[in-house]
Order: sequence, then C-alpha cells, then structure tokens
Amino acid sequence: MNDTTAKSIKRAEIPSPLPVAKVEGKEIPWDPSQLRKIQEHPCFSKKACHFFGRMHLPVAPKCNIQCNYCILKFDCVNESRPGVTSKVLTPREALERVREVLKKVHYIKVVAVAGPGEPLFNEETFETFRLVNDEFPHLLRCMSTNGLLLPDRIGDIAELGINTITVTLNAVDPAIGKEIYSFVNYRGKIYKGEEGAEILLKKQLEGIREAVKRKILVKVNTVLIPTVNDEHVVEIAREIGEMGVYVQNIIPLIPQYKFAHITPPTPEEKKEMQGKCREYLMQMIHCRQCRADAIGKLGKDIQNL
Repeated sequence: MNDTTAKSIKRAEIPSPLPVAKVEGKEIPWDPSQLRKIQEHPCFSKKACHFFGRMHLPVAPKCNIQCNYCILKFDCVNESRPGVTSKVLTPREALERVREVLKKVHYIKVVAVAGPGEPLFNEETFETFRLVNDEFPHLLRCMSTNGLLLPDRIGDIAELGINTITVTLNAVDPAIGKEIYSFVNYRGKIYKGEEGAEILLKKQLEGIREAVKRKILVKVNTVLIPTVNDEHVVEIAREIGEMGVYVQNIIPLIPQYKFAHITPPTPEEKKEMQGKCREYLMQMIHCRQCRADAIGKLGKDIQNL
C-alpha cells in the first residue's frame, strides 16, 4: 500500500475531533496512536480489508461457557462453519505456521487467536502470543473472547501488546442472557440460568471498561437472534457506545444446537438493525464470520496454502 492510500484510510477511519470515552466518570480522549493501528486491521477498517490480511491461530480448544447457538467441534470435508478449525495447533506449531505463511504472503498484518474455544480459558493462547511476539514484533496482535475472564487477564493482554480485542456480547439484561447461555463456568464452578448470565454480563462489561481504560480498541460482536434478543440489540449498542467501544459487529444467527429451530434474520433485517444501532456507534458491515484458522484477506481465505 502506498502513502496516498494509507493517508486515505487514515482520513476515513480516524474521526476528527477524536471521540471521548467515559471511564470511571472521567472523559478520556481516544489515543491517536491506537487509532492509527486501524489502518492495517482488516476487521476494524473496511478500507484496510482490501489491502491487508489477518491470520487466526487455532490454539484454544477449551471453552468456559455454552452458548445455545454453538456446537464446538472440528470441521469435516463438507463443513466450513465460522469459528471452526481443521486442526488445533500447539503454540510451537502455531509459530511455525506463522513462519510458513509470512514467507509466502506479505500482506498479513494481524495475528489473532479466535478459538475454536475461548482464548482466555487456554494458557496456550498466551504462550502463542509470547512466541510470535519474540519473532515477529511488527505484527498487530488481536484476540476474540466471550469476556468472562477479561477482567482477570486484562493485565496479561496489555503486557503482551494485544491492542485490539473483540468481545461477543449478546445481551445487557441477564433475563435475556439466560435464554442464550446454557451455563457459565467461572473459576471451576458452574452457574446456570439468570445467575450465570448475570456473572457473564458483569465480567464482560468490567472487562470492556478495563480495556478501554488501557486504550485497547474494542469491537463487540452481537449475534442477532430473532425472538430472543432482536428487540434488545439497540440497547446493547447504546450501552457499549457510551463505554467507548469502537465498533459493533451484528452477526446473523446460524441456526444450530438449541437454536436450530429459529429462522435466522434476513440480510434486510440485519441491515435495518445496523441502521438503528449506528446512532450509538460505528457498525461493521464487511464481516465474513471467519473460521478459527482463517488466513488471508476477508472473504479471500487461503488457509490451505
């Protein structure tokens, strides 16, 4: 990408004046140095996705919550669902994979851990980032999480220089959250129903606040689930917008597991919801619902190279 293109992305993606987030009652301007990283992150910048790629390292198999729309398993020949992977890698294997890919592909700018389970629930996530950081410090570091352990591990995230995170937040009301999650496993204890949803929500919001306080850019993924949270998504947008979240990504439900009977939202319904939520914060409109082992530009994966 030449200097003219970089400047064009910068003008388009970095608002002026800089937005302000309220953290612990104080108004804190966003950090221009952090916002500039958006220029090379395809998930945070619609323009950047045409020039740069990302690499997801599938090193985190275990999960600590059970979503009613999620079946955690590997893919097969006939399956390529978002979030799945063909193989779970060890941290050393992940480092070798990064080496192999970067020898052949020079537009990869972001290395991320997004599953197939919960990255923060797997120590392999942190070991992988340490190994990759030592050898490839120029790569941007990114992580996706359900947010349950985000407050507990935010110090480790900051220390490793992970400067963009995605939190999946499907409800800001435990009464709605209990319909979405079968159980929450926090510190070895299983919580169900509204109690589990309340613990998850509390930790998600606390973790987002702590991330914003540390000037980590936050994207929130919200799964749009008709008859469950579709009347609630705007309230999610309102709350996270006030917290300083950079962008929201509304994802249509893939009907499976306990929600296999629910008809997913149409593209028109998703677009309408994005329009309503855009009043409170930026909306991501170029998501491709990536696999946990995705490599390449969005929509142009090359993980089989």
